[in-house]
Amino acid sequence: MPASPQPHFSREDASDGSDPAPNDLKQRTVHGGLVAVCTQAVKFVLRTASLVILARLLNPEDFGLVGMVIAVTGFFNLFKEVGLPAVTVQRTSITQAQLSMLFWINLGVGAVLTIVCAALAPMLAAFYREPRLTWIAVILGVGFVFGGACAQHYAILQRRLRFVMLSTLEITSLVLGLATSVGMAAAGQGYWALVASAIAPQAASAVGLWLASGWVPGMPRRLPGTRSMLRFGGTATLNLMVMYIGRSVDKILLGRFWGAETLGIYGRGAQLITLPTENLNDAIGVVAFPALARVQNDPQRLRSYFLKGYSLFLSVVMPITMAGALLAEDIILVFLGPKWHDVAPVFRLMAPAAAAWGLIHPFGWLLWATGRVGRNLKIALVVASVALVGYAAGLAYGPRGVAGGYAIAMVLMIAPVVRWSKHGTLITTRDALQAMMHPFVSVLIGAVATLGAHNHLAKVEPALLRLAMATVLFFGVYLLILLFVMRQKPVYVSLLRDFGFWSVARPEMQRTKG
Repeated sequence: MPASPQPHFSREDASDGSDPAPNDLKQRTVHGGLVAVCTQAVKFVLRTASLVILARLLNPEDFGLVGMVIAVTGFFNLFKEVGLPAVTVQRTSITQAQLSMLFWINLGVGAVLTIVCAALAPMLAAFYREPRLTWIAVILGVGFVFGGACAQHYAILQRRLRFVMLSTLEITSLVLGLATSVGMAAAGQGYWALVASAIAPQAASAVGLWLASGWVPGMPRRLPGTRSMLRFGGTATLNLMVMYIGRSVDKILLGRFWGAETLGIYGRGAQLITLPTENLNDAIGVVAFPALARVQNDPQRLRSYFLKGYSLFLSVVMPITMAGALLAEDIILVFLGPKWHDVAPVFRLMAPAAAAWGLIHPFGWLLWATGRVGRNLKIALVVASVALVGYAAGLAYGPRGVAGGYAIAMVLMIAPVVRWSKHGTLITTRDALQAMMHPFVSVLIGAVATLGAHNHLAKVEPALLRLAMATVLFFGVYLLILLFVMRQKPVYVSLLRDFGFWSVARPEMQRTKG
């Protein structure tokens, strides 16, 4: 097959580096994969720590109040970038003038959204019949300016595969947000601690990205090719908008008809079960998207790169979501505390939805990287429509009904989405099934073993020890079956090698010996 055309910045580009060379792409990608996975592991620990600490310092109503606003302002957040960073990453060639044009569009959209958010704040408060929401919405709206101001700087670093720098900035910003929110919560600031946890990282990230990229935009001017860029970005934004609606209407409906406390309970359960899969998607997706975009014109390499990332992703997502379903009560008790016991049923019911999302979402890497954003939009419309039916069917039964309806809707969409997404590529249905089947069977056997030991484990106290023992049992059986009975050890050893473990570890060992 012919090699993919090498993407590049033109001579007009003011960046301090160029895109990776073709023979350097795999090395940069696998090293980036290792860095991204480690970064997401750190972010997961930090976010979990934040959730645990804030759950003990704040009340469900505090989370519910902020959740009411985020469910709406988060929708506007989709428009601050209007899909233009994806244009920068996906294009095979881009100039400084084009980057500058995209920057000013992003900044302008961010400023407009800040104004719109402030204007709509009183109406939002009236809709929920909660006056405290007005200033929450106004302050959260400021984040749109920060996001628009650094969107292209992030895209430049991602295009260059500067994952170490991006990871450093993400972790630093997250730590700042965590420290700010915990400090304010401990000082008795209530829901304002949650508002600060959203704004502080955005401001820190914007400053860091400007400094790290070393790029300063020029003055805006109209350029040829602008229409195609905006069309790609607009379609990508519509796709994100549809997905967001599909995953946010449940919170809007529960907040409107069941109140802030009920929404707070539902939101904690949904957040805790989806946090691991979203972190994993960020870890692999942030590397997979630019890497797949670089080989989009080489179908064989495209297939190989995607299936390796997909296989690794599923081997972690499937056991995590199953463990959540099996051990829901102890997970909630240990991580959130006894006052959140009503979260456990929601947490368990959302586990199948999180697993289905993990099976579906990685195909978005493939579609975006190959420029098939139109098809991705159609898929998103179908998935969101089915999800809305699930929410509506379960709303009368409260948070458990909504969680159950969403889970059923997502599971029903797995097969059609996978078949639709892979059409036009060398990826076959057999490829997808092989990637799914080995971890799926291993997870089922691990679940049976854990359920079989339930009566013995139930006698163990305290809850932390009981949870640790059940977790070790489940994951131990899962790994035993997956690696040895299913004979997948060579596959995952190869994946670890490809993702840079040995390429990073061996030079370090050699330097140590020297």
